[in-house]
Amino acid sequence: MAGGKLTPRQKMINLMYLVFIAMLALNMSKEVLSAFGLMNEKFEATNAASKMTNEQMLQVLDQKATEAKGEFAGAAETAHKVEAATKKFYDFVETCKAETLKKVEREKDGKLPYEQMDKGENLDQSWFSGEGYSKRGNEVIAAITTYKSEMAAALSEKKYSPILAQVNKAFDISDVKTSEGLKLKYLSYHFKGFPAIASLAKLSAAQSDIKKAESDVYSAALGKAAVQTASYSNYQAIVVLEKNAYFQGENVKGTVVLGRYDKNTKPTSFQGPGKLENGQAVISLTAGGVGEQKINGQFTFLEDGKNIPLKFEGNYVVVPRPNSATISADKMNVVYRGVVNPMTISFAGVSDSDVSASAPGLVKVGNGKYTMSPGSGTEVKINVSAKLPDGKVVPDTKVFRIKNIPAPQGAIGKMTGIIKGAKSRLEASTITAELLDFDFELKINVVQFSMKVPGQPTVVVNGNKLNAQAKAALARTSRGDQVTFSEIKTKIEGSSIIPKLTSPVIYEIQ
Repeated sequence: MAGGKLTPRQKMINLMYLVFIAMLALNMSKEVLSAFGLMNEKFEATNAASKMTNEQMLQVLDQKATEAKGEFAGAAETAHKVEAATKKFYDFVETCKAETLKKVEREKDGKLPYEQMDKGENLDQSWFSGEGYSKRGNEVIAAITTYKSEMAAALSEKKYSPILAQVNKAFDISDVKTSEGLKLKYLSYHFKGFPAIASLAKLSAAQSDIKKAESDVYSAALGKAAVQTASYSNYQAIVVLEKNAYFQGENVKGTVVLGRYDKNTKPTSFQGPGKLENGQAVISLTAGGVGEQKINGQFTFLEDGKNIPLKFEGNYVVVPRPNSATISADKMNVVYRGVVNPMTISFAGVSDSDVSASAPGLVKVGNGKYTMSPGSGTEVKINVSAKLPDGKVVPDTKVFRIKNIPAPQGAIGKMTGIIKGAKSRLEASTITAELLDFDFELKINVVQFSMKVPGQPTVVVNGNKLNAQAKAALARTSRGDQVTFSEIKTKIEGSSIIPKLTSPVIYEIQ
């Protein structure tokens, strides 16, 4: 514009235009730099607020895990893994921000001189080497990769998949295709040649993404655990009658209420006719005189750091003792073949010395105490006779069903079903057989089992531990493989009874 065959006046006018345009560009540049500075301030303020909010949410989750356990305990474990990954990466990004501000002097009021931060030589010299990354640049990429992998490991449950997808999207370090069709490395596209204030704002924005992911995890953990705890699957309809005994023809009154049977809900104290055992109150008292009697007391629960009292009251009726025989199995209403069944046999109002009982396999072992070892058949009849004070003999008979010992369930480390764990844990474990919900204590020994690893031949092992061949097959498994233990053969110690076929147990490699 200022060259060519122009008059001196026209040359001067053109030169003034150039100066004016340059001044406009300079002013616009300063405005943009200030805008980036204001954006950075917003991000940093938001990050500080998010930090406080996330800390409070984690405290609430820890408190719930301490008080209620159950789902909250698992949610808290996940949250702490995310907290560790978040803190490490957030602090690393903070070191990157410090690099950006190297040799930048703040103003008297503590603010950064945004309009002077138009150069990017700090990161350009530190992160890049030619067209590639420097050692520091590779450290930045490694930190991002580590953060993503740690979050993936912590958020393995399906309910966290949307959060994990957002993390992967926010920190996608793939090469970026420009509008001209060129491919640039991730850091080059986002930071190389940028003003320092722009890079600073981008790093603060990255910290904001980190804190948001952390917040989303805590919210999901709290919400999911709360929903699971409050689920109606934990409740049961309970019939509550005004009293526990009625005479023939009497009006029966009561209510049906919803009660929650939850092993994780444990009272901190109990006042009443009994004591706390395994989180529940076990009532134990001597019945009073004939007629209606009352039972009352109070539970105390810890909620949000406060003791919450819960009073209860109920009735029961004491009736006169009957004058017929009382025969009951001490542990169940049937007798089992192959075990010694303890029994109590008595006759109301009659001394034990005047009571006799007989049945195949029945042996008296003490005052009113017997043992029953049933033989063949499906039932056994127990005959009882009592000699009353007047010399009259009163007979009575009770029939008990005979059942076989139920089939054991295969177990690893006393755990049945599908167990998850590391290879090393399985390698050192013992294969056992468990009788679930069976009240008799029996010693069941595993003498042989078959081990099946996906894609490999079945290994038959004698004994109850993995042999060398089984360990070799185990070594070739991968994460997610399910190792099946079947054809489990057992023997009952001290008994000739052969147990039914033991059900399989599965171990999933983690």
